[in-house]
Amino acid sequence: MNTRDLPPLPGGSGQARAIAELNERSREIFRQIVESYLATGEPVGSRNLARILPMALSPASIRNVMSDLEQAGLIYAPHTSAGRLPTEHGLRFFVDALLELGDVGQEEKGRIEAQMRAAASRHTFDSALTEASVLLSGISRGAGVVVTAKQNPRLRHIEFVRLDPGRALVVLVSDDGSVENRLLDLPHGLPAGALQEASNFLNARIRGRTLGEVRGEIETARAAMKQELDELTERLVDAGLARSVGPSEERQLIVRGQANLLDDLRAAEDLERIRLLFNDLESQKDVIDLLSRAEGGEGVRIFIGSENKLFSLSGSSMIAAPFRDGSQTIVGVVGVIGPTRLNYARIVPMVDFTARVVSRLLERGRG
Repeated sequence: MNTRDLPPLPGGSGQARAIAELNERSREIFRQIVESYLATGEPVGSRNLARILPMALSPASIRNVMSDLEQAGLIYAPHTSAGRLPTEHGLRFFVDALLELGDVGQEEKGRIEAQMRAAASRHTFDSALTEASVLLSGISRGAGVVVTAKQNPRLRHIEFVRLDPGRALVVLVSDDGSVENRLLDLPHGLPAGALQEASNFLNARIRGRTLGEVRGEIETARAAMKQELDELTERLVDAGLARSVGPSEERQLIVRGQANLLDDLRAAEDLERIRLLFNDLESQKDVIDLLSRAEGGEGVRIFIGSENKLFSLSGSSMIAAPFRDGSQTIVGVVGVIGPTRLNYARIVPMVDFTARVVSRLLERGRG
């Protein structure tokens, strides 16, 4: 699996050179510090390392190596004790150079694929995406996230409702019963009956079609439209069919499992970090923008802590992979957001496999 499609290691050339020159003993000590942190969240000291290292080293020798690792910017002491934790730079180096990925077992693969296929066939493709976020949340004990283009539903009814002299609400009712409301600026001097006239004109053409299909039909029959409607009402119809949302708002974000992030809290600072992460997740536009960055490359992308401004305060990580439709066009991203001590070795292949399952469902016509 490609896990090298990752942001570069922060820091100057001196730090990069020091990291590249780590010998086998230093790398093993560093690996044990990181793996202990990922498992427990606690700092580890030289005496404990001496007991778990596969090589015979005295605590004094280990402390000397830890001092070198600290100078290289890979570990730090959170308190005055001898225990050390990896820095964000250290976690990035571990993920880029030392991470040994696990594999997804055949039984687990079958269960994931069956649950998502069942969700897609019983309900909608969006149900399969929600199932994907639930599965990833359960596997990671973090928050499962999905971002994809909003569906372009077939419409049942459209109505213009005047709010004040200069604004109206466009109410779009879909065949599945969902309702979308849009604010619309009204042309100056619009006749009193123009809103009803525009609604009647569109409702005669819109049932069972998407906005895009109706727009296309009206463009090809523009001359006939001019005969039926005056110029201001025609402008109102055009405005009602126009996309009135920005790029981020054209994407939908699905988040499941936020409660998992409250598990295993060890200190007041952990609770504050999770509170900040909840604030991050509520900022849907920023989460969508970050997830969309994972569409820019092949394979799994990993964002750690302050490498992205969204997580600069909460110190969180995101693991994400893109999925494709039948034409192999990237149309969305699935992933996991959680603390920096996520189980990367297990979650990276899980996210990759889940993205592949979503792609296969799309290739088969969404279930």
